[in-house]
Amino acid sequence: MIWLTWRQFRAPALLGAALLAVALACLLYLGTDIRSAYDAYRGRCDAGGDCAAAMRQFHGDYNNLLLYLAGAIGLAPVLVGVFWGAPLVARELETGTHRLVWNQSVSRRTWFTVKVLVVAGVAMAFGGTLSAALTWAAAPVDRIGADRFETVVFGARNLAPVGYAAFAVVLGTVVGMLLRRTLAAMALTLLAVVVIQFAVPNLVRPHYLPGEHVRIAMTADAINAARGLGSITGAAVVKGVTVDDAWVTDASVLRTADGKPLSRTEFDRCFTEAPRTGATGTFGDTAACLGALDLHVDVVYQPNTRYWTFQWLELALYLGAGALLVLGGRWIVRRRV
Repeated sequence: MIWLTWRQFRAPALLGAALLAVALACLLYLGTDIRSAYDAYRGRCDAGGDCAAAMRQFHGDYNNLLLYLAGAIGLAPVLVGVFWGAPLVARELETGTHRLVWNQSVSRRTWFTVKVLVVAGVAMAFGGTLSAALTWAAAPVDRIGADRFETVVFGARNLAPVGYAAFAVVLGTVVGMLLRRTLAAMALTLLAVVVIQFAVPNLVRPHYLPGEHVRIAMTADAINAARGLGSITGAAVVKGVTVDDAWVTDASVLRTADGKPLSRTEFDRCFTEAPRTGATGTFGDTAACLGALDLHVDVVYQPNTRYWTFQWLELALYLGAGALLVLGGRWIVRRRV
């Protein structure tokens, strides 16, 4: 059964191997270039230059490119789910070739289990190799950026992509078995994997472990360091509050010294009628006006020391969900197909 599965799957697998070889060659070149540039920037520090400025420039030179690559690697689970998982069983049910195997000594459950585990195993190797190559290439930039919890970066490094690939294949296979139409299964798998990849980082990942809490005073300097003020609803919020060496998962609205939310009237007043003080910075007089109100925000964060714990938890989440889908698929193929 393993040999038969490989015979049916070898064309997509060989195409994937060819694409992987090209990606590995590009990442090897990029990683070598990054290390050469890092040594050059470090040379400026050794020569007595501004080391912090040199490292910021080095990080800026490569950060956007690495984000694009991480986004591209984030598409890999979508592709293996759509092109490897969805047709795996759907095509056989659609054409009727599954009956030939079922009339032999192989049971339905064995047929399904072997097919999905073989392809999922190849997908895990594919995702793990690609992730390892990008993790190696980006290591000098990641050490300086210290933003490993950033959504796109987290999902393209180390262990997480292995779980994504396995889950996408199993999900696509089960969807194909339910729909029994290849194109419909591919379309639904594409939608489902994209939705899950958006939902997990935003709704599930922040709650793997209870967050730490801290109160941050919103001085004028702190407000000017933020990414934005306000929201489309007019709430008194500060966007982009940061905590050193941590991933901020939640931040409250601006609060007064007694812990009550800042009124919208007072917030709007600092936007429209802030006293002219000649303050500089991103938000100028508005920041000075808000900073004089003795405000703070209550922040929930995950320390960077939990990074590997979160990687293992995310891997376990996706592998566990994949295992449940395999069990569900075994029941479906026995009872419904």
